[in-house]
Amino acid sequence: MDTDNQAATIKREAITFSATGSEYFRIWIVNLLLSIVTLGIYSAWAKVRRNRYFYSSTHLAGSSFEYHGNAIAILKGRIAAVVLIAGYNIAFQISPVIGFIMFVLMAAILPWLVWKSLQFKLYNTSYRGIRFGFGGSAKQAYLYFLLLPVLNAFTLGLLTPFLHQRMKRFQHTESRFGNSHFGFDASVGSFYKTYLLFFAIFIAGLAALLVLGVGSVIGSFATNASDPSKFGSLLLAIGAIYLWMFLVLPLFLTMIQNLIWNHTRLQQHQFASQLTWGRTTFIMLTNLLGIVITLGLFTPFAQVRWLKYRLEATTLLAHGSLDQFVAATGEQVSATGEGMVDLLDFDLSI
Repeated sequence: MDTDNQAATIKREAITFSATGSEYFRIWIVNLLLSIVTLGIYSAWAKVRRNRYFYSSTHLAGSSFEYHGNAIAILKGRIAAVVLIAGYNIAFQISPVIGFIMFVLMAAILPWLVWKSLQFKLYNTSYRGIRFGFGGSAKQAYLYFLLLPVLNAFTLGLLTPFLHQRMKRFQHTESRFGNSHFGFDASVGSFYKTYLLFFAIFIAGLAALLVLGVGSVIGSFATNASDPSKFGSLLLAIGAIYLWMFLVLPLFLTMIQNLIWNHTRLQQHQFASQLTWGRTTFIMLTNLLGIVITLGLFTPFAQVRWLKYRLEATTLLAHGSLDQFVAATGEQVSATGEGMVDLLDFDLSI
């Protein structure tokens, strides 16, 4: 009876995304043109416009999210980032030694910038008037974004699943909604299983291609490269390998997102992700074709399609009311990290 009552209180709150490609295209094209005309200065305002549109189009339990980022703060961060990166490039032109010293300084400051970026992004996000936040410490940031990656390099990547799990645990458990922290219980073993399963499928696909003759075609061309009749077969063989790599990449993205969000919760509320390999592959493939055929003009439509699928594949299993959270007071944080991470094209969402 208690189990039945508990199940009855669980409500599936689906995330919906109401943005459309045509609406975002108008925002995207104006942002692009103004950023070009202003030599990139407008890009900070472009980011704010884009985020406000995407956040306000994301709905959960009848309410949408809000973005509060300040364009001036983002611009200051980007200016600081540009100066830092320019100094890095100039240092190598002056002297390899000075360049190496600058490289070490960049590596030393990067974890702090990523940490500040996480704080900035979450602090400037709200839902039902309650702000998100990010805690943690600089010490933890240096552990997960510097020391462990360096150690992983010495193990030739064998620690990658362990590193991935530790990064996501840090990112999720230190995130909060008001004064309620998120939880993350995916184990290191589950990450290794996911990576090993993906690797096994990837290798099996390559082996199947070799059995079908791809390997013999490449070998035949290598021994008689002067024969022009074999060049077409070589291109088909290489194309088959690249096609398999493109088809199997969505599998990894699907398994990882499902693993991460199926083990994330907010107090008693549990998240559930149901991405599928077939749908993910279809969206990524058609997005790529659309962007290529339209010379990039399909980009905003592709971004909306991909974001819509990822969001709407995620559900919140609400155990009780969502109105019980209390907003926590947070400190205003610097946007320097935000600007740097944007320029280096980091994506911490996976």
